[in-house]
Amino acid sequence: MVVRSSEPTYVAPNRLVLDGEDITSWIERASPAELWFRMIQGRAPQPVEVRVFNAILCAMADHGSTPPSTQAARLVASTGSGVHCALAAGMMAFGEHHAGAIEKAMGFFEEINQSGRKPSEVVMEILAERRKIPGFGHRYHTKDPRVEPLVRLGKNLPNTTFLEMFLEMERALRNLKGINGNIDGVSGALLLDMGFVKEAGRAVFFAGRLPGMVSWIIKEIYSGYFKPYKLCLDAKGA
Repeated sequence: MVVRSSEPTYVAPNRLVLDGEDITSWIERASPAELWFRMIQGRAPQPVEVRVFNAILCAMADHGSTPPSTQAARLVASTGSGVHCALAAGMMAFGEHHAGAIEKAMGFFEEINQSGRKPSEVVMEILAERRKIPGFGHRYHTKDPRVEPLVRLGKNLPNTTFLEMFLEMERALRNLKGINGNIDGVSGALLLDMGFVKEAGRAVFFAGRLPGMVSWIIKEIYSGYFKPYKLCLDAKGA
């Protein structure tokens, strides 16, 4: 039974409805990606969109111990604070230079699309001004291993306007500077092609990174691998 409400969630005695569909159906189908897609966008995704959105979330799951959000979460966990506190600390570490890049890339792609300019020409102009281009390059990878499989899946979407823009810019950057696209660029392009607003980008990143962050927090709680910071002054420092 479908129950429509002005709110994404409808609650009544002994009833719980998410985006017009009873919770029983969601549980039986067991598709978090479809559920999140529908609740964020307010429309039912096509099967290919579910596959692509699920792939984006998987691609963002973790990136080792070095990201600022992971370090912040582990540090707070090492103090004996609860998991929710450590998660909050990790989320608060998301900023313009970490996790915020996907939102910047989405806004950048939208500006180019609205201007009607050729993406490769925009690349040339920005490089001439010695500015960085959001969604391209990586501090660790010369070729981000998450990009290619997402591109393959994304080509099956009914709309690939922004994916094609991303690929054109990547070709130009690769030829001129040897720079490839990164997870933020390809994910941002795919999210735009599926109708997400740029403000949802950072939230999608957090949703994808959540299981990885939880795994590091649990590791911290049980192994104590990342010890609490201590200030030790020797005679000279005193």
